[in-house]
Amino acid sequence: MDAVIGVDAHKRSHTLVAVNPLGRKLAQLTVATTTEGHSEALRWARARFGRDLVWGVEDCRTLTARLERDLLAAGQQVIRVPPHLMSRSRASSRELGKSDPIDALAAARAVLREPDLPVACHDAHSMELRLLVDRREDLVQHRVALISRMLERIHQLDPAWAEPRNWEYRKPREELRTWLATQHGLLAELARDEFDEIVALIDTAQALERRIDGRVHEAAPALLGIHGCGNLTAAKIVAEVAGIDRFKSEAAFARHVGVAPIPHWSGETTRPLRPIRHGNRQLNVALHRIAMVQITHPGPGRDYFQRRIDEGDSRQRALRSLKRRLARVVYARMKADSRNGGRNGRGLDPGRADYHSRRLAAGALRQMTQLRSRPPQRLALPPRDGKRTRPGRKRYL
Repeated sequence: MDAVIGVDAHKRSHTLVAVNPLGRKLAQLTVATTTEGHSEALRWARARFGRDLVWGVEDCRTLTARLERDLLAAGQQVIRVPPHLMSRSRASSRELGKSDPIDALAAARAVLREPDLPVACHDAHSMELRLLVDRREDLVQHRVALISRMLERIHQLDPAWAEPRNWEYRKPREELRTWLATQHGLLAELARDEFDEIVALIDTAQALERRIDGRVHEAAPALLGIHGCGNLTAAKIVAEVAGIDRFKSEAAFARHVGVAPIPHWSGETTRPLRPIRHGNRQLNVALHRIAMVQITHPGPGRDYFQRRIDEGDSRQRALRSLKRRLARVVYARMKADSRNGGRNGRGLDPGRADYHSRRLAAGALRQMTQLRSRPPQRLALPPRDGKRTRPGRKRYL
């Protein structure tokens, strides 16, 4: 590997910083967020550092999706760097402040420091499912707010009608519509307008659900076989995972989800494993839904949960253990779906998740060999105590 190029992404520009395998900054460049700008960045990187490159891109796919597609189409290795790792690298650096070059440098050094970061890939389903799921969730949140506002107005008209109902069914809708038509005044007018908006939002959300159902049955049939994993939950998982082949193992996937325990001990002091407080919270919520369904209904999940409680675990600890086991099952099902659906992603095979770590190690070894083969250099130091040296002479270490 010749260089690692960190990328700090924004709407209008991407800032690139290249480092060698030891983390020393080599050069930087700012390009536009267009295909022409990405081609310029690729030509610059190949001309300056060779063709064996690794790109560390900030994991913000709304800003980096086009860049990742262009780099993968050119056969480049792209690593997604979580923003919290960039912040951690920036905090431990001797260079103070925050800027685009500093963030890009932090991304590149995070790739060197963490060899197990997920590899970027673009499959045929995850991005579309994410757009559909996000749109449906926005509509549902807007619908909930409108229902609360409408019920408040109805309560002012007649408290007997201000009861929460399932407005997705036709009968309660028609009853409320008929009653609102008999009311007069500004409150009734606003309530009727909000009721019409709610009905339109319900119809749009249901249409999106039908589109999501068709896509998720095509993308993840094995995932849907898990008890408690419905269409919307499976779509959420597929959308957030964005290619299961970018994880080298189920343990790496569990750590990404935030259900893998971490060690917490020192010397002779041993303590229970601590749960991870970070990770992808959307995936964590999806696993939590599956776990709660399995706990509620008879089956292997409920038996395992009860056995952990009988062994002395608290309910929270037993739930964390169940979610960790579910992460293993979800990973296996998604790997099966990936094998049946063909290769996920384009460009280099992301299934070899340790590929770029071997390249990093080889590049670092080559760089160290080159440094050791150089003759030792004497470092010039400034004069002590403000004393001047004679012209043409320097004090050496």
